[in-house]
Amino acid sequence: MSGSHRRDGLRIASMVHRISGLALALFLPLHFYTLGLALNDAAELDTFLRWTDNPLVKIAEAGLVGLLSLHLFGGLRLLALEFLPWSPRQKLYAALAASASVFVSLGFFLSAV
Repeated sequence: MSGSHRRDGLRIASMVHRISGLALALFLPLHFYTLGLALNDAAELDTFLRWTDNPLVKIAEAGLVGLLSLHLFGGLRLLALEFLPWSPRQKLYAALAASASVFVSLGFFLSAV
């Protein structure tokens, strides 16, 4: 069972990638609604944008950027698995991808506060 830790880590990385993709897909209707406001109703868009100044919305935005970066780096990890030779450092790469996504998310959050 020397390789079981590798399979567990990769299973977690795979689940994080799927969950982040699902959460991003659930966000899309709100994004399209906002784009529709920008095209059709400037007054309603201004009201909506004032609402987005709420600190909870800022935290949610940081979470969204975190999900996006997790999904991006998880996808890059999958591309590396698909096109690069198998490496024993695969677990390290998954951890680095997760760390990079956390740093991207924190950078966005700190710049928005």
